[in-house]
Amino acid sequence: MNIKMSQKELEQYIYTYGRELYSFCCSVTRSRQEAEDLYQDTLLKFYELGENLVIEKNPKSYLMGISVNLYRNYKRKLSVRQRITGTWQSVEELAGDIPADRRLTEEEVIVREACRALRSAVGQLPDKYRIPILLFYMEELSLTEIAAALGLPEGTVKSRIHRAKKILRQKCAGNCEV
Repeated sequence: MNIKMSQKELEQYIYTYGRELYSFCCSVTRSRQEAEDLYQDTLLKFYELGENLVIEKNPKSYLMGISVNLYRNYKRKLSVRQRITGTWQSVEELAGDIPADRRLTEEEVIVREACRALRSAVGQLPDKYRIPILLFYMEELSLTEIAAALGLPEGTVKSRIHRAKKILRQKCAGNCEV
């Protein structure tokens, strides 16, 4: 028998982890529209799993794992469509614009530019490096939690994060802090 989780339980998960989940979806997809779809699909899948969920330690990493799996499925479908049609769908880059009504000091401009350069460099990483980096630094998940969310050995996650940091250092070359 498949028992659904209550709406109140789902609302509590959304209240507790919704903002972080949405932020993660934005970082992974690099598009607000796709992020909103991924966010909703993740919560829907989480709700559908209902009482079948066994969340003992960290519900946040479980939600992130669902999100990553749904994103991977989306990328596979997109790849098949691209092979069939020979077209590419571009994704919007999320940009943090500087408010026009505020003058920034030179130091603030330098820090913001370094952050933009780092965000851009992270966005250019292949998914196998970008997703663990985002989960580790943005969502502050442990290596064990990331390994569980991605279904990978902990050593693989550790080496991917290490490799991603090495790639980022090379790409940034003094323009951003890694």
